[in-house]
Amino acid sequence: MGSFHSKIVVSALALATQGLLATSAQAVPAFAVQTGQPCQACHVGGFGPQLTPFGRNFKLGGYTSRAGGFTLPVSAMVVDSYVHTNKSQEPGMPPAGYGANDNFGLDQFSVFLAGGVGHFGAFVQTTYDGVAKSWHWDNMDVRAVTKATIKGVDAVFGLSFNNAPTVQDVFNTVPAWGFPYTTSTVAPAPGSAPIIGSFAQNTLGITGYAWLDNQFYLEVGGYQSPSAGFLTHAGVDPTAPGSIKGTAPYARIAWQKTFPDHNFEVGAFLMDVDIYPGLDNTTGTTDHFTDAGVDASYQLYASHNNVVTVNARYTHEHQDLRASQILGAAANTRQTLEDLRFDASYYWHNQIGLTLGAFDTWGSTDPLLYGGANIPRPNSSGLLVQLDGTPWGAGGSPLGPRFNIRVGLQYTNYFSFDGAGTNYDGTGRNASDNNTFRVFTWIAY
Repeated sequence: MGSFHSKIVVSALALATQGLLATSAQAVPAFAVQTGQPCQACHVGGFGPQLTPFGRNFKLGGYTSRAGGFTLPVSAMVVDSYVHTNKSQEPGMPPAGYGANDNFGLDQFSVFLAGGVGHFGAFVQTTYDGVAKSWHWDNMDVRAVTKATIKGVDAVFGLSFNNAPTVQDVFNTVPAWGFPYTTSTVAPAPGSAPIIGSFAQNTLGITGYAWLDNQFYLEVGGYQSPSAGFLTHAGVDPTAPGSIKGTAPYARIAWQKTFPDHNFEVGAFLMDVDIYPGLDNTTGTTDHFTDAGVDASYQLYASHNNVVTVNARYTHEHQDLRASQILGAAANTRQTLEDLRFDASYYWHNQIGLTLGAFDTWGSTDPLLYGGANIPRPNSSGLLVQLDGTPWGAGGSPLGPRFNIRVGLQYTNYFSFDGAGTNYDGTGRNASDNNTFRVFTWIAY
């Protein structure tokens, strides 16, 4: 127990034991029971959230495919982990109740309403945050769909009522569903990212979409901020990143091509938003953000259920920070933020997977906006590797068709962190000090 390696072994065994003792667990096995298909029919590696072409069609069809009669549309999941950083975190960095290093605990427990019938379906999640020790509403995607054939072309038309831009998307290239698919808030993380990913659970939006000939995806819609009181009761901070003025438009386009063993996708997305930073509208103006992104994915389904997947996304963000400048939170009005993400995975027999990810975020220098950094800029970059196993993704669980489990190891290596690679905070701390090793179990029922 004195060495780091022995801690890894003991923590892995403890996590697995804790997970197996959880009686209600997982992210939507209700869908597997509803469709009559094992988890790997919809998910790469036999576990969510990375979707296969079959899984994408199921989601675009409104979660309404049904193999038989009524099934209970309720599922649950639990995620717990052990986190070790290269050097102990600084005071104030780990959440309250956690030590400077070698933390073990519950990341989240979620309950889902997940199912569909006729023209209507839903994926609704509520989560207990084991780190913050509080409940909050989580992902929500409620759909109404209809299908038609137009001049010999199959078409699906739908409406999505959701609470996070891109949560309704079916490709694992967008912010809501990009790699890594599970993280811990106990681990250190860079402070800057495109704002489109900051509107999860603090917005409500309606988007309409068309899915044509199993190839072309078109979507448009808009998002607004619920009242601060509503968000507070929902367990969400209403001040981060702020309140949207009016309606923020959102648009998405993608093209997919499927061959017998290959699937390709290229796409783009756009969100344009005015916000009152921190709900402060005393300045009489807003900050304006335009996020424009492009994405691409590739999947190969080889023999013996071996699956190769590649995902990529680039986002350009234009910022007009007039309100923040008046409030003294930004030195410059016009700024940019760039974000590049890439991951590639190989799943042997669709059960044991190795994923490599790379990320790079960079942008304008601002001594007020990034005042906590020794070099005031948002630059962060690094590599992430994950090894995981899902023994019952193809079915056959001894605890029944609803039970599934994934056990994994993650390692994040930072080249730069919040501005620089060395002495990034002015106290001598380097980006590599935040390198993080994590062991996790992710269980579903």
